[in-house]
Amino acid sequence: MNRAYLGEFEEIVLLSTAALDGHAYGVALMHEIAENTGRPVKLNQVHSALQRLEEKGMVKSSMGEPTAERGGRRKRLYTLTVYGERTLTQVREVRENLWSRLTKPFKPAIEL
Repeated sequence: MNRAYLGEFEEIVLLSTAALDGHAYGVALMHEIAENTGRPVKLNQVHSALQRLEEKGMVKSSMGEPTAERGGRRKRLYTLTVYGERTLTQVREVRENLWSRLTKPFKPAIEL
């Protein structure tokens, strides 16, 4: 099976785009990722990942309607393509397969 390569951050951006279901744009993704991963995220990191994902054909973008809170400016909204959905499904299958092969569950980490 021919799989596309996704870095960890690209995978997180792709998953977050799917979770925002048609409402994904740079700032919303930045907040979504920070909230769900607990790590600080910069807007330029999100935009770079979105650009790479769009070049790979995993997301597509379109301009939303102008909004008053943005001074009449429009947002660039991102959605997954069929290829993006298929890629996430493949990534999930690989991860689930690897997790299922563990013979011993992890013990809770002891804080030092």
